[in-house]
Amino acid sequence: MKKIPKQAYTAEFKELAVKRVADGQSIPAAAKALGLSDQTLRNWIKAAASGKLSGAGSRVVTPEEMELSRLRAEVARLKRENEIIKKAAAYFAKDIL
Repeated sequence: MKKIPKQAYTAEFKELAVKRVADGQSIPAAAKALGLSDQTLRNWIKAAASGKLSGAGSRVVTPEEMELSRLRAEVARLKRENEIIKKAAAYFAKDIL
C-alpha cells in the first residue's frame, strides 16, 4: 500500500474545521466533509483549546493545492473500497460456479 503524503493545511482551514465542531457538527461528519481523518480534527481541536493551533508553517498552500490533496485522499479511499468490492465479488462468484 502506498503511503499518503503528509498534508499541509492553512491556519484558516484548521480554524474553520474547529469552528464546525464548535457549532455543533460531529467530529466524524466535519472530518468527512473536509476530507480529514477524525484524529487529525481531534488534534486540531485540542491544539485550539490550548491556543497552539497554527498553520502549515511558512509555506503558503493555495486553495487548488488543498483541493488536490483532498481529492487524492478521496481517490485513495475509493481505490481501497473498490478492492474490497472486487474481493467480495470474487468470493461470492466462486460459490456460484
